[in-house]
Amino acid sequence: MIGGGFGGLEAAKHLASAEVELTLIDRRNFHLFQPLTYQVATGALSPAEVCYPLRAIFKGRRNVRVMMAEVTAIDLADRELRLRGGGGEELRVGYDSLVVAGGSAYSYFGHEEWREVAPEVKSLESALDLRARLLGAFEEAELQRDPERRRALLTFVVVGAGPTGVEMAGQIAELARDTLRNEFHEIDPGEGRVLLVEMGDRVLSTFPPSLSRRAQRALERLGVTPMLRHTVVGIDAESVTIEAAGAEAERIAAHNVIWAAGVTASALGANLAEQTGADLDRAGRILVEPDLTLPGHPEVLTIGDMVRVREADGSARIFPGVAPVAMQQGRYAAKAVRARLEGRTPGPFHYLDKGNLATIGRARAVADLHFLRLSGFPAWLTWLLVHIWYLIGFQNRMLVLVRWIYSFLTRGRGARLIAGPGRDGRREP
Repeated sequence: MIGGGFGGLEAAKHLASAEVELTLIDRRNFHLFQPLTYQVATGALSPAEVCYPLRAIFKGRRNVRVMMAEVTAIDLADRELRLRGGGGEELRVGYDSLVVAGGSAYSYFGHEEWREVAPEVKSLESALDLRARLLGAFEEAELQRDPERRRALLTFVVVGAGPTGVEMAGQIAELARDTLRNEFHEIDPGEGRVLLVEMGDRVLSTFPPSLSRRAQRALERLGVTPMLRHTVVGIDAESVTIEAAGAEAERIAAHNVIWAAGVTASALGANLAEQTGADLDRAGRILVEPDLTLPGHPEVLTIGDMVRVREADGSARIFPGVAPVAMQQGRYAAKAVRARLEGRTPGPFHYLDKGNLATIGRARAVADLHFLRLSGFPAWLTWLLVHIWYLIGFQNRMLVLVRWIYSFLTRGRGARLIAGPGRDGRREP
């Protein structure tokens, strides 16, 4: 089992009780609840509240081995994985059946140089780095006498208006206008600008247009400025350059740019495609069979953000890159392995779409449940309950629930600590 994210973990949990020897391999020793990393980045939650140790999940399961290592290559011919441990040691692990859930990373569309100045929030490390940058910007602005530089420090640009971008922009606006209010003497954090840049014509494009409009109005009430039909064409440490169709590029002085636009699949997809001849799209997603197996290799199931699934008519279907898809595919992969152990052939994978949720801020959210569309407090309460339910570990559920209740009542954020590298890359002595 490669990957301890939503797909890999779900597959491992459903296979742990089977008559198999299971090895779970991940570069980290914990499962990260990615939908809430942006709350770590804005000080609403602590890292331990959105993470859970993989070994603790499988404690007492003698047939489950957890390995903290990075998979560098998959040898399909020899049914062997090549790994690199934390100390640089090279390892090899054989398999009879393999589930690949390598996930994805944010794509900077060929501008890798932007990664250093426009962090994302897909990993815990990047969320902590971003937290230091965001909070450090307010601290630096407090000491700054140059009004232009102070304005640049208090300008926050979020690129991409999908759920992550919308949630991030809303949280930054709340942090500035509610949490930090009256905490500074020389600046008013509420005067900071939050710009949400989106190439498309609306925010939350995967939601119905009516909910997109409600989400945009909620963002504007928080003080966020949506910049629709705008494209980012340049980013550096001091500014971001954007342009609209038919207009000249505009340079905006901003020291804080957050990237939430576009993803690229794990490099393991390219490794598998090279060996099998399977089709790979521009985002690095590999085309798999309807039962999620690699073409010509029924012993390998590939799931999550790194795949497209062949339909009965030969077309390729791309599922949303969200946790429910990965979890359902993980459960399917476990059932498929069990079926083969019993001499049965599993049917094709079918995804049950239960809807979309996105939170915008305190008591603000939108929910598309297909049979019901919600916004405002009812949607926010639905969002809260769903996320509490899917968190790993009873302790984490209780801690997050208490934290959110406290934050709702007081508008406070208890994890506003600046640790590690900040915007200038310096570490604490």
